[in-house]
Amino acid sequence: MVSESPPPPQLIAVDPPAVAVVPSRRAWVAKARKLPWLPILLLAPLFVFGIFGPWLWPYDPAGIDLTHVQQPPAWLEGGSWSHLLGTDAFGRDIVSTLIEGARVSLVVALVGTVGSALIGITIGLVAGYYGGRVDSLLMQLVDVKMSIPATLMIILLGAALGGGLTTIVVSIVLLFWASFARVVRGQTLTLRERGYVALARVANCGDFWIITRHILPNLLATCVVLFTIQIGRAITTEAGISFLGLGVQPPYSAWGLMVSQGRNFLATAWWIPTMPGLAITLTVLGSSLLGDWVRDALDSRTSQI
Repeated sequence: MVSESPPPPQLIAVDPPAVAVVPSRRAWVAKARKLPWLPILLLAPLFVFGIFGPWLWPYDPAGIDLTHVQQPPAWLEGGSWSHLLGTDAFGRDIVSTLIEGARVSLVVALVGTVGSALIGITIGLVAGYYGGRVDSLLMQLVDVKMSIPATLMIILLGAALGGGLTTIVVSIVLLFWASFARVVRGQTLTLRERGYVALARVANCGDFWIITRHILPNLLATCVVLFTIQIGRAITTEAGISFLGLGVQPPYSAWGLMVSQGRNFLATAWWIPTMPGLAITLTVLGSSLLGDWVRDALDSRTSQI
């Protein structure tokens, strides 16, 4: 009797372990190159100093030191590295006052622009979607607002509310909402004629549903670009209000107030008004460049859809 050989062992197929796909270094570099580094560098001090200001300023911004009045920056003759950008007419450290002014500019820019965006986008959506008498009435309201000079409105608000942060925020909201309303209204007039809006009406969708689900999402790109650009305008407006003496009051610091207080020393201590003026210029430039980058990025994505 012949013994049978045992059957060969059966091989069981085992799936290879999943390997996580890690982006290569070149991919990370390519993505990093696409970022708007210049606007980021220009706006980074505003956000860093605005958020972490109390932990970063080297001296008390309101502290007066009459022994170091009008001390020049560190790189000039008579300057000291203990006061990198010099001191003002009251001996206050300019670096510290600039950091405190960044906090004011950040709060005003974000709160004021968000408030104006909410009001303007709502009015623009309602006017563009319903049209007719509603559109005519709301656009006449926009025209009335646009006909009032900005400086006159700021002075009237300052007289009614008094100087302070509230006056700046309310002024920015009342000055900027019409810009959002006009742009959003024009876009809504076009979007309401699209096919998907007509299909939503056939499906008995309500006006609120159509506006929030079909029209507003298609306006987000435009609103983001406009919001980014308006941040720079808000900072400029805040500086102008503070320059007029209707904004933040001493002993607190704001960039426009620093320029106003230092203009009389331009010939003898040029760094006092120049440093806050340079901070305003660079911040507004960064906001404008960031708005252009966001617009180009969103346009390129839209064209690929």
